[in-house]
Amino acid sequence: MEKIIDINKLVRPNVLALKAYSSARDEYTSVGSKMIFLDANENPNETGVNRYPDPQQRKLKSKLSEIKKIPTNKILLGNGSDEVLDLIYRAFCEPALDNVITLPPTYGMYNVLAGINNVESREVLLTEDFEPNIEGIFKKVDDNTKLIFLCSPNNPTGNSFSRDKITEILEKFEGLVVLDEAYIDFSEQVSWIEELDKYPNLIITQTLSKAYGMAGIRLGICYASEEIIAILNKIKPPYNVNELTQNRAQYRLQNISEVNREITDILNERELLSKALLEVGFIEKIYRSDANFVLVKVDDALKRYDQLLDKGVVIRNRTNQPLCENTLRLTVGTKEENLKLIKVLKSLD
Repeated sequence: MEKIIDINKLVRPNVLALKAYSSARDEYTSVGSKMIFLDANENPNETGVNRYPDPQQRKLKSKLSEIKKIPTNKILLGNGSDEVLDLIYRAFCEPALDNVITLPPTYGMYNVLAGINNVESREVLLTEDFEPNIEGIFKKVDDNTKLIFLCSPNNPTGNSFSRDKITEILEKFEGLVVLDEAYIDFSEQVSWIEELDKYPNLIITQTLSKAYGMAGIRLGICYASEEIIAILNKIKPPYNVNELTQNRAQYRLQNISEVNREITDILNERELLSKALLEVGFIEKIYRSDANFVLVKVDDALKRYDQLLDKGVVIRNRTNQPLCENTLRLTVGTKEENLKLIKVLKSLD
């Protein structure tokens, strides 16, 4: 049965009452006719980027809509996923009053953005097998809890959360559940996008930075109900996704077969890397991964991190994260890079 929730009761009152800024390109949208544009105080000399970009990124959203099978009015684009997450905080969390739930070890920006927006972050550690602690979560929930952040597949652990546990949270929680699917393209689990109509309190964030190989253009994606997207559109900067980013993303999305080939290559390399890591003596545990990285437990993370750095290999030491003592996070590289990594690891004393 579809969950019923009144989104307007979750929005900050000032945001609900806000009249969005209307830019020149919001007020007039080209329909293909040759027009003289004298409305936006732009430099008229053609440079390729002398005109403001489409504030609603219509062509790019249309392509994403075609790929993801979701209407464009349920899509919001941002300057990286971090801008999308920040907009969610600003739309729904009253500073110094509301709180959110995060599940360490997880993506660190959830807490950073909570601090920036003066919102309390209530941490509930994952279980020993890196699953959400349902009982612990709902012990921390109160009337001012607006958001629960779930990262699945999770960073830095690499595992996907149980669908049953995510379902339980969506059904029990009366606020918004933000499901970060930055690594979903590497997972055997399917995206929760197909569940948006069933759960109006579900917000999904994705990115072109990982599987699509476009970290440098900063393009984050939000999928949610039409009502939530309309609210976020009210407060986003008018031209938050620049022309170069839009054009480069559209070009990449025209080559989905190439993206899929690269994903397959990364998954194959991840399997080979995981098997090869079994032969490294100081690695005590290799965690199962649904992402484009592998988390491993070692004897001394700081020592091994420094040794790898000396050999020209940069990885991530995650030992400062809860439940991650003496762990290293290894991104899956090219075949050549992975072979070098394994060779270096086996050479260490």
